[in-house]
Parts: sequence; C-alpha cells; structure tokens
Amino acid sequence: MDYFSLFGLPLSFEISSAKLAARFQELQRQFHPDRFATRPENERLQAIQQAATINQAYQALKKPLPRAEYLLSLHGIDINNEQQTLHDTDFLFEQLAMREELETIEQQQDDAALYDFMQRLDGMSAPRHNQMRDQLAEQNWPQAADSVRKLRFIAKLRAQAEMLEEQLLDI
Repeated sequence: MDYFSLFGLPLSFEISSAKLAARFQELQRQFHPDRFATRPENERLQAIQQAATINQAYQALKKPLPRAEYLLSLHGIDINNEQQTLHDTDFLFEQLAMREELETIEQQQDDAALYDFMQRLDGMSAPRHNQMRDQLAEQNWPQAADSVRKLRFIAKLRAQAEMLEEQLLDI
C-alpha cells in the first residue's frame, strides 16, 4: 500500500494537510504499541511495524519536497538513489556562486548580508516550487524530477544559511 492510500488521500502532490494530520493521529491511536502491550508478541511486533510505517509515511507526505520525491518514486524515479545529476550548467554555476557568497558572509560575520541572501534563496525557491507543482499535476515526471533536484540544492543551501544564522546569533 502506498502512503497516499494509507492516509486515504488522492495520489496527487496537492493534498489536504488537515486531512493528512487528522488521519495520522487516528492511525497513531489505532496502532499505538501501548494498545498491544498485552497481546501476543507477533501482534505487538506488527503494531510496532505499522506505527513505524505510519510515521515514515507522515514524514514523507507532510512537506512538499519529500512528498514530491515520494510521488516521483511511485512513478519509477528514485531521486535519493539515482545516478543522474543536473545538466543545467547555468543553475550549477549559480549554486557555486551562491555557496561562495555564503562562505564570504560567514567569514565577514555579516548578518545583514545573510538576511538578504536568505531572502534571495526564498525568491529562487518559490517559482521553482510552483513549476514543480505544475509539472507533477501534468504528470511530466522527468521535468518534475529536474525541478526537485534543483529545489534540493536550494533547500540544502538554505539549511546551511540557517546554521550560519544560528552561529551568528550565538556570538
């Protein structure tokens, strides 16, 4: 059973977060290992396994990028284990330049520049996210996969910027 079916959701990128959360809580209550404490060992183990699957499914579907990656995996594109890389050299050069810029910001301990940098990352991410959403809706899996790869680059850079922000706040 795929994660969408587990939560009673359509096999689509666009899902109801409220329905996902409500179904998650319902399934968690239903399969919580404590409810099986007095049951035979095989039933307890099945409950633990089911609870783990429910948690894994929820983590995969609750955020847009992991949800897109999971949806692609259901259509034969495994972003996490694939050998294919980005072929968009302009994008790759842009990412290299931004990494260098982040290193400079770190060396200079410039929190104002970091704020501007993070704003630009958000500006880069939003249109690509919309593009990915449209590609997934159109079932254009190869193009959607390319968009997901780019969004992963941006998300990783954003995470590094957030770590730097925490370091600068600790000073």
